[in-house]
Amino acid sequence: MTRTGIGFDIHRFAAGRKLILGGVEIPSPEGLDGHSDADVLCHALADALLGAIADGDIGQHFPNTDLRWKDADSVELLRQVVLRVKAKGFHIVNVDAMITAEKPKVMPYAQRMRECLAPVLGVTIDDVSIKATTMEGLGAIGRGEGIAVMAVATVEKL
Repeated sequence: MTRTGIGFDIHRFAAGRKLILGGVEIPSPEGLDGHSDADVLCHALADALLGAIADGDIGQHFPNTDLRWKDADSVELLRQVVLRVKAKGFHIVNVDAMITAEKPKVMPYAQRMRECLAPVLGVTIDDVSIKATTMEGLGAIGRGEGIAVMAVATVEKL
């Protein structure tokens, strides 16, 4: 049995925070606002995986009202989601993510993100796709107010 899930996350920029995407710190004058480290890529991937196994969403498993997740490393949150995928008898086939941001340019860091995420997901680097686009100046993302990520994950029953 093959199943697919979709995930989405968006965070606004905030001064005084590091910008982390896919577990990689990206040089930027500001990071993203959030309860955890606000890694929108990891969050969207986690939601895609949870959707694929019909196991709720990241907010249910790691609520922003729980102080345990304050400033949490989102790669570790993703690792916990992968354990849930395995516990339900599935393995990850591949993931695909589209980062939407006007700034900073993120594609120079995509390979490092893939290298960071592949072992966490238990797949090869060839099974992790990361792309980026802009909003051509339209909307909040287009005005440079934050970053959004849409992700898709495919899993198979073992």
